[in-house]
Amino acid sequence: MTNELKIPAHIGIIMDGNGRWAKKQGKPRIFGHKAGMDAIERTAIYAQKLGVKVLTVYAFSTENWTRPLDEVKFIMSLPIDFYSKFVPVLNRENIQIRMIGDRNGVPAATLKAIDRAAEDTKNNTGMILTFAMNYGGRAELLQAVKNIVKSGVEIDEITEQLISDNLTTSIFPENWRDPELIIRTSGELRLSNFLTWQSAYSELLFTDTLWPDFNEASLDMAIAEFSGRDRRFGGVKG
Repeated sequence: MTNELKIPAHIGIIMDGNGRWAKKQGKPRIFGHKAGMDAIERTAIYAQKLGVKVLTVYAFSTENWTRPLDEVKFIMSLPIDFYSKFVPVLNRENIQIRMIGDRNGVPAATLKAIDRAAEDTKNNTGMILTFAMNYGGRAELLQAVKNIVKSGVEIDEITEQLISDNLTTSIFPENWRDPELIIRTSGELRLSNFLTWQSAYSELLFTDTLWPDFNEASLDMAIAEFSGRDRRFGGVKG
């Protein structure tokens, strides 16, 4: 497949449908979130094998705090379970783990698990698996503007490059910061405040597949669709 199709350097995934998947199984919503973690593992491993450089998954948005308290607590506990169950596997696969988003308000135990995962995988040289945790695109842009103003930069010195350099995705190599492909599962047709600046020219793909059912074949289909698109970036070819 990698010899025939274009592999996006950076893929973003809005993982949607965990609750609906659980309901179809006659289980509580938290059961779906747990199954969603398995989907992250298999998708990350396969994406790495295909040659993807960065995979950013939307784990928890700034708006998700309005969900029922028990569900929020469970989601915040998932990185702790993820550390013990999945990090050893991802480490063997040479995958790096990172986080973007606002650390304020995230429970200390959750941050500790994510930080340990990042530390344990920092010397890996393969794909970067990034969790967007307590992340919101508008909040990210607002913080970037504040940082630029605080730095005392003159107004004529503010450029798109400077803004990009002040976003959380500045932790990635420059040519991998903006996702070439964004996938949203479960049939919803919106970006929901995900990578607002970075997605300006991303190819968008919406699938009815619920996130826990997303697998290697699902990613193959998404990349095949991406490969067939004519990416002109506002210009005209030919």
